[in-house]
Amino acid sequence: MLIRHMLFFSLLIIISGVLAQDTAVQSLLPQISDQNQDSIRQDSVISTTGEEGIKKSLNKRDWNITVSKIFWSIILISLALLSIRYTTKILETLGERWAYLRLLIKRLIPIYRITTWTIVIYIVIAWIIAPPIETLIAVTASAGIAVGFASQDILKNIFGGIMIIFDRPFQVGDKIEIGNHYGEVVQIGLRTVRIVTPDDSMVSIPNSELVSQSVSNSNAGQFTCQVVAELFLPADIDLIQLRKITYRAAAVSRFVYLKKPIAVIIKNEIHQGRSLLKVRLKAYVQDLRNEFAFSSEMTELVIKNLLHKGLVTPESLASVGAA
Repeated sequence: MLIRHMLFFSLLIIISGVLAQDTAVQSLLPQISDQNQDSIRQDSVISTTGEEGIKKSLNKRDWNITVSKIFWSIILISLALLSIRYTTKILETLGERWAYLRLLIKRLIPIYRITTWTIVIYIVIAWIIAPPIETLIAVTASAGIAVGFASQDILKNIFGGIMIIFDRPFQVGDKIEIGNHYGEVVQIGLRTVRIVTPDDSMVSIPNSELVSQSVSNSNAGQFTCQVVAELFLPADIDLIQLRKITYRAAAVSRFVYLKKPIAVIIKNEIHQGRSLLKVRLKAYVQDLRNEFAFSSEMTELVIKNLLHKGLVTPESLASVGAA
């Protein structure tokens, strides 16, 4: 019996201990759960803060203008300048060597120049500096507004240059006349067009003026162009001999392009009450660069032959000039 009672009491003690432990565990579970939730919240806050800090640090790191970025930007721009300069010289040399390709090559030069600068600017901004997209949009919008208000004339010239390149009213190598300026187009840029006048002066004409005004193109992309030599002569000259001499002066010139017609136009005009003959000799030159040399040679040949034939005298020519 004693052994049974001892076993019974031992069993009761064990059961009561287990129940007490379960009760304690159940009472601690809410506290542990609250602590775990607080810990999870703290961890998530720390994680979120860490991610935001990492993103901010990455954005700051991406936007930092380092010495290496400046160095590579300068290197790329310098290479672009050298490439444009030497490529232009090579193309111009090839154009002079192969005359039939000269105008085509000159037309390609401005397209090459604009394309090269566009690619270089894109590489510098997108790959080397590589700003965040939000910063790039904000800076671009602000710069666009500022430039739009401050540079309306420049923007007109830039859009005018783009229209000239695509519409092609003239090309590099053409002889054009706009306003009081006449000469050969040597460069078509985004802002201006440069022409060389007969007296070897460089004239820069804003693209906005070229788009808004009428432009006269002498050769329209051809190697040849019409040249006109004008003379004033006494009205009593033999017209048949005059026409033969003027026609022959153009036909025998070393600059003439004989596949195009030669025209002699004689017109009577009154100057200061005196009747004079205005002679216009029209012919085409082989190379438009010799336009003025051709005109001068035709004038010299006509006057020389008229004097040689005795159709005019130095005095009569002088009197015509005085009139």
